[in-house]
Amino acid sequence: MRPNKNLERFRNSVKFGNALILGAFMTLASDVSAQSDQASGNDESWAPETFMLDNGMQVVVLPDHRAPVVTHMVWYRVGAADEPPGKSGLAHFLEHLMFKGTERVPPGELSKIVARNGGQDNAFTSLDYTGYFQRVALDRLPLVMELESDRMTNLVLSDHIVNPERDVVLEERSSRTDNNPESLLAEQMNAALFMSHPYRIPIIGWEHEIRSLTTQDALAFYRRHYAPNNAILVVAGDITAVQLKPLAEKYYGTIPAAEVEPRIRPKEPPAVAPRRIDYSDSRVRQASLRRTYLAPSYSTAEEGEAEALDVLAQVLGVGPTSRLYRLLVVESALAVSAGAYYSGGGLDYGRFGIYATPRADITLEQLEQAIDGVLAALLADGIDEKEVNLAKSNFIADAVYARDSQQRLAQSYGAGLTTGLTVKDITEFPDRIGRVTVQAVERAAQEILNNPAQVTGFLRPEPAS
Repeated sequence: MRPNKNLERFRNSVKFGNALILGAFMTLASDVSAQSDQASGNDESWAPETFMLDNGMQVVVLPDHRAPVVTHMVWYRVGAADEPPGKSGLAHFLEHLMFKGTERVPPGELSKIVARNGGQDNAFTSLDYTGYFQRVALDRLPLVMELESDRMTNLVLSDHIVNPERDVVLEERSSRTDNNPESLLAEQMNAALFMSHPYRIPIIGWEHEIRSLTTQDALAFYRRHYAPNNAILVVAGDITAVQLKPLAEKYYGTIPAAEVEPRIRPKEPPAVAPRRIDYSDSRVRQASLRRTYLAPSYSTAEEGEAEALDVLAQVLGVGPTSRLYRLLVVESALAVSAGAYYSGGGLDYGRFGIYATPRADITLEQLEQAIDGVLAALLADGIDEKEVNLAKSNFIADAVYARDSQQRLAQSYGAGLTTGLTVKDITEFPDRIGRVTVQAVERAAQEILNNPAQVTGFLRPEPAS
Protein backbone atom coordinates (compact mmCIF):
# COMPACT_ATOMS: atom_id res chain seq x y z
CA MET A 1 0.00 0.00 0.00
CA ARG A 2 1.14 3.51 -0.72
CA PRO A 3 2.24 5.68 2.23
CA ASN A 4 -0.44 8.11 3.34
CA LYS A 5 0.38 10.39 6.27
CA ASN A 6 -3.21 10.99 7.30
CA LEU A 7 -4.02 7.31 7.07
CA GLU A 8 -0.87 6.39 8.99
CA ARG A 9 -1.94 8.66 11.84
CA PHE A 10 -5.36 7.03 11.75
CA ARG A 11 -3.96 3.52 11.73
CA ASN A 12 -1.57 4.23 14.58
CA SER A 13 -4.43 5.58 16.66
CA VAL A 14 -6.50 2.50 15.87
CA LYS A 15 -3.68 0.25 17.01
CA PHE A 16 -3.50 1.96 20.39
CA GLY A 17 -7.08 1.92 21.52
CA ASN A 18 -9.45 3.27 18.94
CA ALA A 19 -9.29 6.72 20.52
CA LEU A 20 -9.41 8.65 17.30
CA ILE A 21 -12.27 6.64 15.89
CA LEU A 22 -14.41 7.11 18.96
CA GLY A 23 -13.51 10.79 19.01
CA ALA A 24 -14.52 11.07 15.40
CA PHE A 25 -17.83 9.41 16.18
CA MET A 26 -18.42 11.78 19.09
CA THR A 27 -17.42 14.99 17.40
CA LEU A 28 -19.28 14.10 14.24
CA ALA A 29 -22.49 13.61 16.12
CA SER A 30 -21.94 16.79 18.09
CA ASP A 31 -21.27 18.68 14.89
CA VAL A 32 -24.48 17.39 13.41
CA SER A 33 -26.35 18.79 16.39
CA ALA A 34 -24.59 22.14 16.31
CA GLN A 35 -25.04 22.62 12.60
CA SER A 36 -28.71 21.67 12.72
CA ASP A 37 -29.23 24.33 15.39
CA GLN A 38 -27.61 26.93 13.16
CA ALA A 39 -29.55 25.99 10.06
CA SER A 40 -32.75 27.71 9.08
CA GLY A 41 -35.50 25.20 9.73
CA ASN A 42 -34.83 21.52 10.29
CA ASP A 43 -32.34 20.62 7.59
CA GLU A 44 -32.19 16.82 7.47
CA SER A 45 -30.01 16.64 4.34
CA TRP A 46 -27.11 15.26 6.37
CA ALA A 47 -29.16 12.52 8.05
CA PRO A 48 -27.84 8.96 7.60
CA GLU A 49 -29.92 6.45 5.66
CA THR A 50 -29.59 2.70 6.03
CA PHE A 51 -30.89 -0.49 4.45
CA MET A 52 -30.09 -4.20 4.39
CA LEU A 53 -29.28 -6.34 1.38
CA ASP A 54 -30.90 -9.76 1.08
CA ASN A 55 -27.59 -11.46 1.91
CA GLY A 56 -27.36 -9.66 5.27
CA MET A 57 -24.96 -6.86 4.34
CA GLN A 58 -25.84 -3.60 6.08
CA VAL A 59 -25.55 -0.43 4.00
CA VAL A 60 -25.27 3.09 5.45
CA VAL A 61 -25.47 6.23 3.32
CA LEU A 62 -24.17 9.56 4.67
CA PRO A 63 -25.27 12.29 2.25
CA ASP A 64 -22.88 15.20 1.68
CA HIS A 65 -23.80 17.10 -1.47
CA ARG A 66 -21.15 19.82 -1.36
CA ALA A 67 -19.06 18.21 -4.11
CA PRO A 68 -19.51 15.30 -6.57
CA VAL A 69 -17.21 13.05 -4.53
CA VAL A 70 -17.82 9.92 -2.45
CA THR A 71 -15.95 7.90 0.15
CA HIS A 72 -16.69 4.19 -0.17
CA MET A 73 -15.81 1.96 2.79
CA VAL A 74 -16.31 -1.72 3.52
CA TRP A 75 -15.98 -2.68 7.18
CA TYR A 76 -15.63 -6.29 8.33
CA ARG A 77 -16.64 -7.32 11.83
CA VAL A 78 -13.32 -8.99 12.46
CA GLY A 79 -10.11 -7.69 13.97
CA ALA A 80 -7.02 -8.73 15.84
CA ALA A 81 -9.05 -9.89 18.84
CA ASP A 82 -10.67 -12.55 16.64
CA GLU A 83 -7.46 -14.31 15.63
CA PRO A 84 -6.83 -17.98 16.49
CA PRO A 85 -4.44 -18.52 19.42
CA GLY A 86 -0.83 -18.39 18.32
CA LYS A 87 -1.66 -16.51 15.10
CA SER A 88 -1.27 -12.92 16.31
CA GLY A 89 -1.04 -10.36 13.53
CA LEU A 90 -3.14 -12.45 11.14
CA ALA A 91 -5.95 -9.90 10.73
CA HIS A 92 -3.46 -7.15 9.91
CA PHE A 93 -1.48 -9.47 7.65
CA LEU A 94 -4.62 -10.32 5.69
CA GLU A 95 -5.31 -6.61 5.30
CA HIS A 96 -1.97 -6.35 3.46
CA LEU A 97 -2.72 -9.43 1.38
CA MET A 98 -6.09 -8.10 0.25
CA PHE A 99 -4.15 -5.88 -2.15
CA LYS A 100 -2.43 -8.89 -3.77
CA GLY A 101 -5.01 -9.57 -6.41
CA THR A 102 -7.84 -11.76 -7.65
CA GLU A 103 -8.31 -13.76 -10.83
CA ARG A 104 -9.49 -10.56 -12.54
CA VAL A 105 -7.19 -7.99 -10.90
CA PRO A 106 -3.42 -8.66 -10.79
CA PRO A 107 -1.41 -8.12 -7.59
CA GLY A 108 -1.07 -4.43 -6.70
CA GLU A 109 -3.31 -3.35 -9.57
CA LEU A 110 -6.35 -2.33 -7.51
CA SER A 111 -4.62 0.71 -6.04
CA LYS A 112 -3.23 1.63 -9.45
CA ILE A 113 -6.69 1.49 -11.01
CA VAL A 114 -8.08 3.73 -8.27
CA ALA A 115 -5.19 6.18 -8.71
CA ARG A 116 -5.57 6.26 -12.50
CA ASN A 117 -9.18 7.24 -11.93
CA GLY A 118 -8.20 10.14 -9.70
CA GLY A 119 -8.92 8.40 -6.40
CA GLN A 120 -7.21 7.37 -3.20
CA ASP A 121 -7.43 4.08 -1.35
CA ASN A 122 -6.06 2.31 1.69
CA ALA A 123 -7.03 0.07 4.60
CA PHE A 124 -6.71 -0.34 8.37
CA THR A 125 -6.98 -2.99 11.06
CA SER A 126 -8.13 -2.58 14.66
CA LEU A 127 -8.79 -4.95 17.51
CA ASP A 128 -12.43 -5.30 16.46
CA TYR A 129 -12.72 -4.50 12.75
CA THR A 130 -10.91 -4.26 9.43
CA GLY A 131 -11.75 -1.63 6.85
CA TYR A 132 -11.03 -0.83 3.21
CA PHE A 133 -11.81 2.48 1.56
CA GLN A 134 -11.62 4.49 -1.63
CA ARG A 135 -12.29 8.19 -2.18
CA VAL A 136 -13.30 8.89 -5.77
CA ALA A 137 -15.43 11.09 -7.99
CA LEU A 138 -19.09 10.11 -7.92
CA ASP A 139 -19.04 8.72 -11.46
CA ARG A 140 -16.23 6.31 -10.42
CA LEU A 141 -18.22 4.78 -7.57
CA PRO A 142 -19.41 1.76 -9.62
CA LEU A 143 -15.78 1.01 -10.49
CA VAL A 144 -14.57 0.85 -6.88
CA MET A 145 -17.66 -1.10 -5.83
CA GLU A 146 -16.85 -3.66 -8.50
CA LEU A 147 -13.22 -3.88 -7.34
CA GLU A 148 -14.09 -4.15 -3.65
CA SER A 149 -16.84 -6.72 -4.11
CA ASP A 150 -14.49 -8.79 -6.28
CA ARG A 151 -11.88 -9.10 -3.56
CA MET A 152 -14.52 -9.89 -0.94
CA THR A 153 -14.78 -13.39 -2.42
CA ASN A 154 -12.11 -13.91 -5.07
CA LEU A 155 -8.77 -13.26 -3.34
CA VAL A 156 -5.95 -15.36 -4.81
CA LEU A 157 -2.88 -16.08 -2.68
CA SER A 158 0.23 -18.20 -3.07
CA ASP A 159 3.47 -18.60 -1.15
CA HIS A 160 5.46 -16.48 -3.58
CA ILE A 161 3.10 -13.57 -2.84
CA VAL A 162 2.50 -14.21 0.86
CA ASN A 163 6.05 -14.83 2.06
CA PRO A 164 7.56 -11.51 0.85
CA GLU A 165 4.59 -9.61 2.29
CA ARG A 166 5.19 -11.28 5.63
CA ASP A 167 8.67 -9.75 5.56
CA VAL A 168 7.07 -6.35 4.92
CA VAL A 169 4.93 -6.76 8.03
CA LEU A 170 7.95 -7.81 10.08
CA GLU A 171 9.75 -4.67 8.96
CA GLU A 172 6.67 -2.63 9.87
CA ARG A 173 6.73 -4.11 13.35
CA SER A 174 10.44 -3.39 13.65
CA SER A 175 10.15 0.25 12.63
CA ARG A 176 6.93 1.15 14.46
CA THR A 177 7.23 -0.92 17.62
CA ASP A 178 10.60 -2.53 18.24
CA ASN A 179 12.51 0.67 17.42
CA ASN A 180 10.12 2.89 19.37
CA PRO A 181 10.45 2.76 23.18
CA GLU A 182 7.06 4.42 23.70
CA SER A 183 5.40 1.77 21.56
CA LEU A 184 7.21 -1.00 23.40
CA LEU A 185 6.00 0.36 26.74
CA ALA A 186 2.45 0.69 25.43
CA GLU A 187 2.57 -2.90 24.18
CA GLN A 188 3.80 -4.19 27.54
CA MET A 189 1.23 -2.14 29.46
CA ASN A 190 -1.54 -3.48 27.28
CA ALA A 191 -0.43 -7.05 27.91
CA ALA A 192 -0.43 -6.33 31.64
CA LEU A 193 -3.81 -4.58 31.68
CA PHE A 194 -5.62 -7.48 30.02
CA MET A 195 -4.91 -10.75 31.77
CA SER A 196 -7.21 -12.93 29.66
CA HIS A 197 -8.95 -10.97 26.91
CA PRO A 198 -7.27 -10.89 23.46
CA TYR A 199 -7.03 -7.09 23.59
CA ARG A 200 -3.76 -7.89 25.35
CA ILE A 201 -2.23 -8.99 22.03
CA PRO A 202 -0.78 -6.31 19.72
CA ILE A 203 -2.63 -5.76 16.47
CA ILE A 204 0.52 -6.10 14.42
CA GLY A 205 1.31 -9.34 16.27
CA TRP A 206 4.22 -10.74 18.24
CA GLU A 207 7.30 -11.11 16.06
CA HIS A 208 7.75 -14.86 16.53
CA GLU A 209 4.11 -15.50 15.63
CA ILE A 210 4.19 -13.24 12.57
CA ARG A 211 7.12 -15.29 11.27
CA SER A 212 5.03 -18.45 11.42
CA LEU A 213 1.99 -17.12 9.51
CA THR A 214 1.31 -19.02 6.28
CA THR A 215 -0.72 -18.76 3.11
CA GLN A 216 -3.09 -21.37 4.52
CA ASP A 217 -3.57 -19.31 7.69
CA ALA A 218 -4.48 -16.22 5.68
CA LEU A 219 -6.90 -18.02 3.36
CA ALA A 220 -8.63 -19.81 6.24
CA PHE A 221 -9.11 -16.52 8.11
CA TYR A 222 -10.35 -14.86 4.92
CA ARG A 223 -12.91 -17.57 4.20
CA ARG A 224 -14.08 -17.61 7.79
CA HIS A 225 -14.69 -13.88 8.20
CA TYR A 226 -14.90 -12.08 4.85
CA ALA A 227 -18.54 -12.34 3.80
CA PRO A 228 -21.31 -9.83 3.05
CA ASN A 229 -23.28 -10.76 6.16
CA ASN A 230 -20.17 -9.98 8.24
CA ALA A 231 -19.61 -6.62 6.55
CA ILE A 232 -20.99 -3.10 6.51
CA LEU A 233 -20.91 -0.85 3.46
CA VAL A 234 -20.64 2.84 4.34
CA VAL A 235 -20.78 5.45 1.58
CA ALA A 236 -20.44 9.14 2.39
CA GLY A 237 -20.80 11.85 -0.21
CA ASP A 238 -22.90 13.12 -3.06
CA ILE A 239 -25.37 10.26 -3.15
CA THR A 240 -28.65 9.11 -1.58
CA ALA A 241 -29.90 5.71 -0.52
CA VAL A 242 -32.25 5.63 -3.51
CA GLN A 243 -29.28 6.09 -5.84
CA LEU A 244 -26.95 3.72 -3.99
CA LYS A 245 -29.29 0.78 -3.47
CA PRO A 246 -29.30 -0.56 -7.05
CA LEU A 247 -25.49 -0.32 -7.13
CA ALA A 248 -25.17 -2.13 -3.81
CA GLU A 249 -27.54 -4.85 -4.98
CA LYS A 250 -25.65 -5.24 -8.26
CA TYR A 251 -22.14 -5.48 -6.82
CA TYR A 252 -22.62 -6.82 -3.29
CA GLY A 253 -26.14 -8.24 -3.26
CA THR A 254 -25.23 -11.15 -5.52
CA ILE A 255 -22.54 -12.47 -3.15
CA PRO A 256 -23.91 -15.38 -1.11
CA ALA A 257 -24.06 -15.06 2.65
CA ALA A 258 -21.73 -17.33 4.59
CA GLU A 259 -21.92 -19.08 7.93
CA VAL A 260 -20.18 -16.63 10.24
CA GLU A 261 -18.96 -17.75 13.64
CA PRO A 262 -20.16 -15.77 16.67
CA ARG A 263 -17.55 -13.55 18.29
CA ILE A 264 -16.95 -15.36 21.56
CA ARG A 265 -14.07 -13.91 23.55
CA PRO A 266 -12.84 -14.61 27.09
CA LYS A 267 -13.75 -12.10 29.78
CA GLU A 268 -11.34 -10.45 32.17
CA PRO A 269 -11.15 -11.93 35.67
CA PRO A 270 -11.52 -9.54 38.61
CA ALA A 271 -8.31 -7.64 39.31
CA VAL A 272 -6.97 -7.74 42.86
CA ALA A 273 -4.05 -5.31 42.57
CA PRO A 274 -2.70 -2.60 40.27
CA ARG A 275 0.23 -3.47 38.03
CA ARG A 276 3.41 -1.54 37.27
CA ILE A 277 5.95 -1.54 34.46
CA ASP A 278 9.25 0.32 34.75
CA TYR A 279 11.09 0.37 31.43
CA SER A 280 14.46 1.95 30.71
CA ASP A 281 15.85 2.33 27.20
CA SER A 282 18.98 4.01 25.86
CA ARG A 283 16.93 5.58 23.06
CA VAL A 284 14.74 7.51 25.52
CA ARG A 285 15.63 11.18 25.88
CA GLN A 286 12.69 12.32 28.00
CA ALA A 287 11.11 10.33 30.81
CA SER A 288 7.34 9.96 30.84
CA LEU A 289 4.53 8.39 32.83
CA ARG A 290 1.36 6.65 31.73
CA ARG A 291 -1.48 5.06 33.60
CA THR A 292 -4.26 3.05 32.01
CA TYR A 293 -7.45 1.88 33.72
CA LEU A 294 -9.70 -0.87 32.41
CA ALA A 295 -13.04 0.75 31.62
CA PRO A 296 -16.37 -0.12 30.06
CA SER A 297 -16.84 0.78 26.41
CA TYR A 298 -19.78 2.47 24.77
CA SER A 299 -21.02 -0.99 23.85
CA THR A 300 -20.80 -2.44 27.36
CA ALA A 301 -21.35 0.51 29.73
CA GLU A 302 -24.49 1.14 31.72
CA GLU A 303 -26.70 3.93 30.39
CA GLY A 304 -24.86 7.24 30.62
CA GLU A 305 -21.67 5.71 32.05
CA ALA A 306 -19.49 6.01 28.95
CA GLU A 307 -20.65 9.57 28.32
CA ALA A 308 -19.74 10.46 31.91
CA LEU A 309 -16.26 8.98 31.39
CA ASP A 310 -15.83 11.14 28.31
CA VAL A 311 -16.75 14.23 30.30
CA LEU A 312 -14.46 13.13 33.15
CA ALA A 313 -11.54 12.88 30.73
CA GLN A 314 -12.23 16.43 29.56
CA VAL A 315 -12.37 17.73 33.13
CA LEU A 316 -9.19 15.94 34.14
CA GLY A 317 -6.96 16.28 31.16
CA VAL A 318 -8.15 17.90 27.93
CA GLY A 319 -7.04 21.47 27.32
CA PRO A 320 -5.17 24.13 29.31
CA THR A 321 -7.96 24.58 31.87
CA SER A 322 -8.15 20.88 32.74
CA ARG A 323 -7.12 19.88 36.23
CA LEU A 324 -4.01 17.89 35.37
CA TYR A 325 -2.62 20.51 33.02
CA ARG A 326 -3.48 23.47 35.24
CA LEU A 327 -2.17 21.93 38.46
CA LEU A 328 0.87 20.05 37.16
CA VAL A 329 2.07 22.20 34.27
CA VAL A 330 0.91 25.74 35.03
CA GLU A 331 0.72 26.06 38.81
CA SER A 332 3.29 23.63 40.23
CA ALA A 333 5.61 23.46 37.19
CA LEU A 334 6.22 19.77 37.81
CA ALA A 335 5.42 18.68 34.26
CA VAL A 336 5.82 19.92 30.71
CA SER A 337 2.69 18.09 29.62
CA ALA A 338 -0.20 16.26 31.26
CA GLY A 339 -3.54 14.97 30.12
CA ALA A 340 -6.23 12.32 30.18
CA TYR A 341 -8.39 10.47 27.68
CA TYR A 342 -11.21 7.97 27.47
CA SER A 343 -11.06 5.39 24.69
CA GLY A 344 -14.48 3.79 24.62
CA GLY A 345 -14.63 2.39 21.11
CA GLY A 346 -14.04 -1.28 21.88
CA LEU A 347 -16.58 -4.03 21.39
CA ASP A 348 -15.79 -5.54 24.79
CA TYR A 349 -13.77 -3.08 26.89
CA GLY A 350 -12.57 0.50 26.93
CA ARG A 351 -9.65 2.30 28.55
CA PHE A 352 -9.28 5.43 30.62
CA GLY A 353 -5.80 6.90 30.52
CA ILE A 354 -3.61 9.51 32.19
CA TYR A 355 -0.22 10.65 30.94
CA ALA A 356 2.41 13.22 31.89
CA THR A 357 5.97 14.23 31.12
CA PRO A 358 8.04 15.63 34.02
CA ARG A 359 10.34 18.61 33.90
CA ALA A 360 14.01 17.70 33.77
CA ASP A 361 14.58 18.14 37.51
CA ILE A 362 11.49 16.18 38.56
CA THR A 363 11.51 12.41 39.01
CA LEU A 364 8.78 10.11 37.80
CA GLU A 365 8.08 9.18 41.41
CA GLN A 366 7.52 12.84 42.31
CA LEU A 367 5.28 13.29 39.29
CA GLU A 368 3.24 10.20 40.13
CA GLN A 369 2.76 11.45 43.68
CA ALA A 370 1.48 14.77 42.35
CA ILE A 371 -0.91 13.03 39.93
CA ASP A 372 -2.25 10.87 42.75
CA GLY A 373 -2.82 14.07 44.73
CA VAL A 374 -4.86 15.60 41.92
CA LEU A 375 -6.95 12.44 41.62
CA ALA A 376 -7.46 12.17 45.39
CA ALA A 377 -8.64 15.78 45.57
CA LEU A 378 -11.12 15.20 42.77
CA LEU A 379 -12.51 12.11 44.50
CA ALA A 380 -12.70 13.81 47.89
CA ASP A 381 -13.98 17.25 46.89
CA GLY A 382 -16.03 16.41 43.82
CA ILE A 383 -16.36 18.29 40.55
CA ASP A 384 -17.69 21.77 39.96
CA GLU A 385 -20.73 22.14 37.72
CA LYS A 386 -18.87 24.77 35.68
CA GLU A 387 -16.20 22.20 34.84
CA VAL A 388 -18.80 19.73 33.64
CA ASN A 389 -20.64 22.32 31.57
CA LEU A 390 -17.39 23.49 29.98
CA ALA A 391 -16.41 19.91 29.18
CA LYS A 392 -19.76 19.22 27.56
CA SER A 393 -19.63 22.39 25.49
CA ASN A 394 -16.11 21.51 24.34
CA PHE A 395 -17.42 18.42 22.59
CA ILE A 396 -19.54 20.65 20.39
CA ALA A 397 -16.96 23.42 20.02
CA ASP A 398 -14.31 20.91 18.92
CA ALA A 399 -16.70 19.42 16.38
CA VAL A 400 -17.05 22.45 14.13
CA TYR A 401 -14.92 20.90 11.39
CA ALA A 402 -15.95 17.27 11.83
CA ARG A 403 -18.33 17.06 8.89
CA ASP A 404 -15.79 18.59 6.52
CA SER A 405 -14.22 15.16 6.01
CA GLN A 406 -16.19 12.44 4.25
CA GLN A 407 -13.59 9.91 5.36
CA ARG A 408 -14.04 10.89 8.98
CA LEU A 409 -17.80 10.75 8.52
CA ALA A 410 -17.63 7.21 7.17
CA GLN A 411 -15.06 6.13 9.76
CA SER A 412 -17.29 7.37 12.55
CA TYR A 413 -20.27 5.27 11.56
CA GLY A 414 -18.29 2.25 10.43
CA ALA A 415 -16.34 2.03 13.67
CA GLY A 416 -19.43 2.47 15.80
CA LEU A 417 -21.52 -0.05 13.88
CA THR A 418 -18.83 -2.74 13.95
CA THR A 419 -18.47 -2.41 17.73
CA GLY A 420 -22.06 -2.82 18.79
CA LEU A 421 -23.59 0.62 18.30
CA THR A 422 -26.50 1.56 16.07
CA VAL A 423 -26.99 4.46 13.69
CA LYS A 424 -29.36 5.91 16.28
CA ASP A 425 -26.71 5.62 19.00
CA ILE A 426 -24.22 7.57 16.92
CA THR A 427 -26.62 10.23 15.74
CA GLU A 428 -28.06 10.87 19.21
CA PHE A 429 -24.70 11.15 20.95
CA PRO A 430 -24.89 14.92 21.62
CA ASP A 431 -28.23 14.52 23.37
CA ARG A 432 -26.74 11.92 25.70
CA ILE A 433 -23.73 14.11 26.44
CA GLY A 434 -26.12 16.95 27.20
CA ARG A 435 -27.82 14.79 29.84
CA VAL A 436 -24.59 14.04 31.74
CA THR A 437 -24.78 15.41 35.28
CA VAL A 438 -22.15 16.33 37.85
CA GLN A 439 -23.27 13.36 39.92
CA ALA A 440 -22.80 10.98 36.99
CA VAL A 441 -19.26 12.22 36.40
CA GLU A 442 -18.42 11.89 40.09
CA ARG A 443 -19.77 8.32 40.12
CA ALA A 444 -17.71 7.50 37.05
CA ALA A 445 -14.61 8.94 38.71
CA GLN A 446 -15.12 6.85 41.84
CA GLU A 447 -15.61 3.70 39.78
CA ILE A 448 -12.73 4.14 37.38
CA LEU A 449 -10.04 5.75 39.55
CA ASN A 450 -10.50 3.21 42.35
CA ASN A 451 -10.44 0.28 39.95
CA PRO A 452 -7.51 -2.09 40.71
CA ALA A 453 -7.54 -3.12 37.04
CA GLN A 454 -4.93 -0.51 36.16
CA VAL A 455 -1.35 -0.35 34.94
CA THR A 456 1.16 2.42 35.60
CA GLY A 457 4.11 2.64 33.24
CA PHE A 458 7.39 4.51 33.71
CA LEU A 459 9.53 5.19 30.66
CA ARG A 460 13.06 6.25 31.60
CA PRO A 461 16.33 7.00 29.86
CA GLU A 462 18.78 4.20 30.50
CA PRO A 463 21.17 5.22 33.30
CA ALA A 464 24.68 6.08 32.18
CA SER A 465 27.10 3.26 32.90
